[in-house]
Amino acid sequence: MHSPVASALLLLLMSVSMGGQELKVTLLGTGSPIPVVERFGPSILVEAGPEKLLIDCGRGASLRLWQLHIPLGAVTAVFLTHLHSDHIVEIPDLWLTGWLPPPFGHRTHAFQIWGPVGTNEMMANLQKAFATDIRFRMADGLPEQGIAVAAQDIAQGPVYEKNGVKVTAFEVDHATAKPAFGYRIDYRGHSVVLSGDTRPTENLIRFSKDVDLLIHEVAWARPELLQKSQAARIIIGLHTTPEQAGTIFARVKPRLAVYSHVVLITTDPAFSEPNDADVLKLTRKTYGGPLEMGQDLMTIGIGNNIDIRRSGSPMR
Repeated sequence: MHSPVASALLLLLMSVSMGGQELKVTLLGTGSPIPVVERFGPSILVEAGPEKLLIDCGRGASLRLWQLHIPLGAVTAVFLTHLHSDHIVEIPDLWLTGWLPPPFGHRTHAFQIWGPVGTNEMMANLQKAFATDIRFRMADGLPEQGIAVAAQDIAQGPVYEKNGVKVTAFEVDHATAKPAFGYRIDYRGHSVVLSGDTRPTENLIRFSKDVDLLIHEVAWARPELLQKSQAARIIIGLHTTPEQAGTIFARVKPRLAVYSHVVLITTDPAFSEPNDADVLKLTRKTYGGPLEMGQDLMTIGIGNNIDIRRSGSPMR
């Protein structure tokens, strides 16, 4: 066990390695079910002290982690907003590959995962689905504790408190996907809220009080497409439009608002494809504060300052 002095030194070294920031948030994937390489599936990494927390585990999350040279086995815990496939499809890879030997795996503790009702059942069935693979690898000498699963179905409220990090789940409105959650993570006087998939909801605004960083989903389709396509109208009805998101940002007043889980609908080639600039322009109708369009591997450091680094660029 570390002495108090050694523990304090470890936290100081971690702070220095994070460039003096208390919270470090990396958008691993900012996309939707659409299978494009520019935006992998929804997944966000939050680093606070020794904790590495993953919010959702969409397509490509494991690849993005290793792009950052973070071993998959180093993830402390996973928190699921809801159980739509695009938010959970990478769980088997993170769980199983994170158990393999170093440098990219090496989990020696139980895989910890929190989520809405159905999470525990899903993980129990994954253990059955991969039982043969697990048996083979245990015969090769991998430790049993590294493939164990600690899954919990959660309700609204605090769900995780460790090493000064507090994670609070709050219900959001994702239509038929009930319950669906957003999360607030607090650490050493700083905070980030992640909306999950949601229509506008007062509960998110309530839990976002005094937040530093608000990461919110967004969905948009051209009006002429919405007039023609029922499928497009249904999708938009499950999410938050740019104008609606702008109203939320204006009420919350975060130090920075960032879009992720960007859903740009193009169901008909007769209409031009919407783009990021369209979303930002529409948001400005209702919000004039600090705003960024999230991109895969964008990193946001939160401390006295908020520093943003896009993939391949220095913090700014």
